Amino acid sequence: MLDFKQILLGSEDWSFLLETVLRTAIMFFVIIFGLRILGKRGVKQLSVFELVVIIGLGSAAGDPMFYKDVGIIPAMVVFTMIISLYSIITYLIGKSKKFEQLVEGKPICLIDNGVFCIQDLKKESLGEDEFFAELRLRNVSQLGQIEKAIEEISGEISVFYFEDHDVKYGLPIMPGSLDKALKFISHRKNYSCTFCGYTEELENGKHNCKVCGKDEWVESSNKKRIS
Repeated sequence: MLDFKQILLGSEDWSFLLETVLRTAIMFFVIIFGLRILGKRGVKQLSVFELVVIIGLGSAAGDPMFYKDVGIIPAMVVFTMIISLYSIITYLIGKSKKFEQLVEGKPICLIDNGVFCIQDLKKESLGEDEFFAELRLRNVSQLGQIEKAIEEISGEISVFYFEDHDVKYGLPIMPGSLDKALKFISHRKNYSCTFCGYTEELENGKHNCKVCGKDEWVESSNKKRIS
């Protein structure tokens, strides 16, 4: 036989439901108070450090809401400790640039003048398809439209574009554009390295990229960005 009381309530009694309501209400207002102390920056733009703080606060607030053996006062002590540590570290971040970079990291340049910054990209676990999709959502169809793309410490990507008259030939990033990579160039045109995006006009024959040394190319695009 199925024990519906066990399924619905676990090991607690029906009377614990009223206590759960009270616990949740108390911790709800504690969370609001805590986030007010953290300030707007701690809520709007989360760095890795701030995400850890939010997860810690969520765990400290969530358990006392429905675990009978978890007291509210110990949870509030944990809450107070997390907020205090956040305040101390935030103060130290404001005082020391090196400490800020140690805790939060620093912005990473992903694209410079239409070419991938390979060494920086290797440090980031950023998938090519995911990155290209994000650029397409910003109406980018080829890398020659981009002056710089920077991954901020929050994980968001800032993109700075060339003016239309400065747009260059670049690596096309539309779906399927890299499917027909060439190792042998048969027509003199502008081609882009499929690995790093380096672009140049190539003569007939086999060529290695001057930036990364790879030998696969696709025909470049010089389309303007439609905004």
